[in-house]
Amino acid sequence: MNKLLQNVNLAGASLFLQILGGNQSLALPHISVPDISWVDWPAVKAAGFKVCIFDKDNTLCEPFALAVPPALLPSFSACRAEFGGNIVLYSNSAGLQQYDPQGVEAAALEAAFGVQVLRHKDKKPAGGCEELQQQFQCEPHEMVFVGDRYLTDVVFGNRHGMLTIRVAPLTSQGEPPTVVAARVLEDACVRRWSASGIKAPLQQLLPHDQCSRLVKQKQQEQQQDQEQ
Repeated sequence: MNKLLQNVNLAGASLFLQILGGNQSLALPHISVPDISWVDWPAVKAAGFKVCIFDKDNTLCEPFALAVPPALLPSFSACRAEFGGNIVLYSNSAGLQQYDPQGVEAAALEAAFGVQVLRHKDKKPAGGCEELQQQFQCEPHEMVFVGDRYLTDVVFGNRHGMLTIRVAPLTSQGEPPTVVAARVLEDACVRRWSASGIKAPLQQLLPHDQCSRLVKQKQQEQQQDQEQ
């Protein structure tokens, strides 16, 4: 039953319904890339960001896996080299008081990935940023949130003024039907809003016209070639 409930995010669904008729920019990421290997981590650090927060499933690894795939490992290592101990996994299951009150799942992920897992009380995108501020002693606008979901990861990061980086999901295999359905809705809405000119909220450290410099130049050119 717990596993089933973990896939139901009523607070997130309620917030998304509010966004449909309100502040749609909250669902738009500052940066969209195919995966984390496109991110220039030294540039992110040089821009003034102090903390990097990762979603796990379909961002760092396939759902329920306990290792970063070889293709992404150099990028994750580069991020760790830049941010050191200021990297954390923010999960809607591991470390969440409702489902992992003793931190058993969180400890298993910490052992597998070698980074901290945030202990927190609310599912993304609901809740505040207090746990992160207390842990890292910096302001939310100095944090980066990296995830594959518009509804949870991007909205949470934007609500708190973080830089949001959205990656495409690594796979659709193994995802619960509720997540698959939510993705279809999210993707359709974001495409429509982007086409109408809506952009992510202003980020205190990085203006919109400078976000592209955090994407590796060679891969930017590759993406442009593909679009042409």
